[in-house]
Amino acid sequence: MKNILIFAGTTEGRRLSEALAGTGIAHTICVATEYGEIVLKEHSLVHVHRGRMNREEMQEYLEADAFDIVVDATHPYAEAVTENIKAAVATAQNSANILYIRLKRDTMSQEEGTGVSYFADNSSCAKALERIEGNILLTTGSKELAVYCQSGTLKDRLYVRVLPGMESLKICMEQGIQGKQIVALQGPFSEELNEAILRQYKIRCMVTKKSGRAGGYEEKLAAARNVGIPVFVVGQASAETGDSFETVCKRLEQLCGQKILCQEKYEITLAGIGMGNRENLTREAWHAIEQADVIFGAKRVIEKFQPRVEKKPYYQASQIILYLKEVQRNGLVSQYRRVVILFSGDSGFFSGCPAVYQALKKETDCGNLSADITVLPGISSVAYLAACVGVSYQDAAIYSIHGKKEWNLAEKIRHHKKVFLLMSGVEDVRAVGAMLLRAGETECQVTVGYQMSYPEQQIRTLTPEQCCKLQQEGLYLCLIQNPDAPERKLTHGRSDADFLREKVPMTKEEVREVSICKLKLREHAIVYDVGSGTGSIAVEMAELSDTIQVYAIEKKEEAAALIERNREKFQLDNLEVIRGSAPEVLEPLPVPTHAFIGGSSGNLKEILQVLYRKNPRMRIVLNAISLETISELKEIEKEFLLQEEEILQMQVIRARTVGSYHLMQAENPIWLCSFTFREVEDEV
Repeated sequence: MKNILIFAGTTEGRRLSEALAGTGIAHTICVATEYGEIVLKEHSLVHVHRGRMNREEMQEYLEADAFDIVVDATHPYAEAVTENIKAAVATAQNSANILYIRLKRDTMSQEEGTGVSYFADNSSCAKALERIEGNILLTTGSKELAVYCQSGTLKDRLYVRVLPGMESLKICMEQGIQGKQIVALQGPFSEELNEAILRQYKIRCMVTKKSGRAGGYEEKLAAARNVGIPVFVVGQASAETGDSFETVCKRLEQLCGQKILCQEKYEITLAGIGMGNRENLTREAWHAIEQADVIFGAKRVIEKFQPRVEKKPYYQASQIILYLKEVQRNGLVSQYRRVVILFSGDSGFFSGCPAVYQALKKETDCGNLSADITVLPGISSVAYLAACVGVSYQDAAIYSIHGKKEWNLAEKIRHHKKVFLLMSGVEDVRAVGAMLLRAGETECQVTVGYQMSYPEQQIRTLTPEQCCKLQQEGLYLCLIQNPDAPERKLTHGRSDADFLREKVPMTKEEVREVSICKLKLREHAIVYDVGSGTGSIAVEMAELSDTIQVYAIEKKEEAAALIERNREKFQLDNLEVIRGSAPEVLEPLPVPTHAFIGGSSGNLKEILQVLYRKNPRMRIVLNAISLETISELKEIEKEFLLQEEEILQMQVIRARTVGSYHLMQAENPIWLCSFTFREVEDEV
């Protein structure tokens, strides 16, 4: 077996290592930095040497381990490193037995893990800079300045470092560069001075030519690394010699006598990018974006990033998968290999990331896509706002009303000391203010975060009235604090006195509570309350959970209006009043899971027929006080297949005070009939 050493520094070098390891060929890979080691996949057949070496150290390393094959997969711009490798191979004691192979890159892209991007000319560099936010330091001189000044939005953010001569200053003035944007100094510059300039002018990207050691190129890169900003390098790499990835694999197959498995796989990263400001990116997410061949995401999310090949404003799984399959069919995965899909905020917090991940995972599991998938978290808007105002959020209630109607918001705020609300825009802030006023929660403190992490960020504390008057459009998040919030009760059971009643009949509270218990409600239930009366049962069911949707069916206008008033009193968005007679008004409603029948107006059989047709496995509870309704109960058993049947009679006897005595007074007896429909196949 041949002893193989790979000097890595490019994607191709890492791919070669993975292909050898997957084939079962042991080898050593040299990387210069800690990051270069981090991105390597651990494997028992791969030995990693980390650290930069000069020519003498390389020679000693080659001699100590007696390598037979040296593959140079360093970056094409790292010309000095390549020369050192060649010299070390030539001067090693066993040089006659060492084969040197140069693995060249197919295309030019970012330097591994350094934040350096290369551009063929100034025009392509200027175009990419338009997607970079913040100030830009231009160190390419004055002759090409006009290219960068064509865009007004770019020109205003330029800081130009030029020679302190009249010619250079004249060109700057002609291009509209103001004096405060000109840094006229004679170079070369030390790493420390470069760094000081970057920090002084709050530079977010540096542009340079690959000027070599004499031009201070390494010092520029080092300063940019220290500050944590990207570097754009203008100019083509020198003509590179060497073999392609496929050719190197074939040569190694012949030398090792083994077929090298080099299946092309996507490396797909789904990353949360936080609020949107680049400064909020995690280092892991930033490195993924730096190395991306292709970037997907909503237009607003991806506009500031520039991948190696292209970016697409796709955020739906179907669009992304179709694109990746097309690339795979055309055999171009090697050029589009590193795929990054960006999501605002945190990838696991009210994000589209889980749905995209599951769709991609399904495609890879069934073999339609060849890919490794990684998910990276981001800083959520809630975490960001909590940090800005100095509060914790582990004990807060968190809800999203972004693009949807949030159920029973007043009830949530009434019973939580802290509520974070994710919002669509200013109209949601106004709606929350109006809701707080209607609910009587005027003492709540509303902290509004506007355009968080962006330069126009504002964090303000408003009253509900001030929220109603807010006009500024943009992205919002609210923290509503209610320090006097009482603990929420854990059982249903409102007193009859809680409801607006007037002269409309109402199911008494003891009967109401037993009836609701017999319904056996679950989360996400859809419930019909037929003959709702005052809506007391509908209200108590709706209060049990935000996920329950209740339809209160009532034909009498006086009663229907009263239900509306009770719904408004208790601020229940998941209770809807349906005016009309059953069973006619039941047809267009969503398919029910449960129904309570408090009044049927002689149409009990017809109502049950409609309910059975809509859902032959639903749960029913009906109350009867008249002999006529009671007599229909036996007919129900003949007409429908039932299970879990139960019939009970209730009579509530209350004490009333007469002088110093308590006398018991009986209410009318009530029959409660509960059952679940059963389909024919259930009988078997």
